[in-house]
Amino acid sequence: MPLDAQRVPWRWLATGRASRRLVLVVVFVALLLDNMLLTVVVPIVPTFLYATEYEGANRSLAPAWTETAPPALKPPFSSVFSYFDNTTVTVSVSGSASTSELVNRTERSPPPQPPTSSPPPLSSCLEGEEFLAKENVRVGLLFASKALVQLVVNPSVGLLTNRIGYHIPMFIGFVIMFLSTVMFAFSGTYTLLFIARALQGIGSSFSSVAGLGMLASVYTDDVERGNAMGIALGGLALGVLIGAPFGSVMYQLVGKSSPFLVLAFLALLDGALQLCILQPSKISPESTRGTPVFTLLRDPYILVAAGALCFSNMGVAMLEPTLPIWMMQTMCSPKWQLGMAFLPASISYLIGTNLFGILANKMGRWLCSLIGMAVVGISLLCVPLAKNIYGLIGPNGGLGFAIGMVDSSMMPIMGYLVDLRHTSVYGNVYAIADVAFCMGFAVGPSTGGAIVRAIGFPWLMVIIGVINIAYAPLCWYLRNPPAKEEKIAILSQECPMQTKCYTTQNTLREFPLADDSDVEAESVE
Repeated sequence: MPLDAQRVPWRWLATGRASRRLVLVVVFVALLLDNMLLTVVVPIVPTFLYATEYEGANRSLAPAWTETAPPALKPPFSSVFSYFDNTTVTVSVSGSASTSELVNRTERSPPPQPPTSSPPPLSSCLEGEEFLAKENVRVGLLFASKALVQLVVNPSVGLLTNRIGYHIPMFIGFVIMFLSTVMFAFSGTYTLLFIARALQGIGSSFSSVAGLGMLASVYTDDVERGNAMGIALGGLALGVLIGAPFGSVMYQLVGKSSPFLVLAFLALLDGALQLCILQPSKISPESTRGTPVFTLLRDPYILVAAGALCFSNMGVAMLEPTLPIWMMQTMCSPKWQLGMAFLPASISYLIGTNLFGILANKMGRWLCSLIGMAVVGISLLCVPLAKNIYGLIGPNGGLGFAIGMVDSSMMPIMGYLVDLRHTSVYGNVYAIADVAFCMGFAVGPSTGGAIVRAIGFPWLMVIIGVINIAYAPLCWYLRNPPAKEEKIAILSQECPMQTKCYTTQNTLREFPLADDSDVEAESVE
């Protein structure tokens, strides 16, 4: 093989490591898999626990009930169908006819079936009302465990990225995510599912904080950063989009382990992509020390943005454990519908994040977030009005679109506020953004199940809907946040005519992910 042909893959790899678009692809895929695993369990866990715990416990009682039922239900009269004149004659046990009743039947109708030993069910809904009520709380705590763990780990990951860079934490997140996915596939009890969900929280913390911080450091221009964040959040949206329907269909057709094994295989491909592009063995700390987390938490503008992320996502977080069980109780929905109910929200979220990643910068990100939170509240108020799965299309579609508006606006605002008011190092601020996101997904499911059990599902939607509508006006404060004194001096020198223009304190490189020695070797050749 010629020497030039051997060098072609290495040249492509060196070029890829210096490309910002491939970095965006890596972050997109990582968020996609993380959120597929986040939502694929939503339709599986409630029905799996019902099948293994409630039905499993009652199955042992069924044979004894069947044997003792016929003597207790033996009637003093029995019905005999006459094929001669299409009448039903009630005959006593001794054999004498007491009454006759004409039955209107066509010639095509089959004869009446003999009575069975067990009475027919009153409806197609699942039995065990008390079990389903308790399951609201247990499923809510299981779903919230991921966000609670992520909430605790996020600040540490933010500090770690400032010291060793984004590449190694990103790869650590992949490894933990893969282990969590495999554990989900082979867990058969509530305890093991709980541990797998908590383990996913650790991996998600590494992936999301490192991934978003990496994008913010690569795309230093505010407009480009907004577009890149919109594309990355499109990966999050796509994971949410296909996670729940994919899980419900695979669970019903193939089995519980099948969707998780598919995700584990996709995670391996993501790990191979990270090894090729990011070189996770390299330690590349930030050249400038970032602003401490507690200093950022004292910034009211960052707190307003974080609150918008928290409350807007809390609505869908409360729906995840409670809506499938409410559908099982009131709509008698089969397994596949429990996941398909989230499909309108996922599709509209995908559209919203990609659309407003570009439009939000033109119309004003603060206004986009304000309108989004108001629509979130209105959509949540309309959810309990649905009588079947088709009635959920409108409210869930509006909910997903509005959350897409908020997320695609607030994620770039977080980076912009750090550039405007603090040091342009992004690990800590996106740790705060992820903490806000996780607060919604921790408080939502854990309290939602208890509220449903206490006052019912409709009142839960009223509470969280009113909270979002009441919080929306606070986004007005993000309309024109002031800069710090030292930043004002930089802004006046670098871009005196543009109020939204900003520059970073340190000169950032074009983000070559390859070693300098590799680049020099390529130039020599």
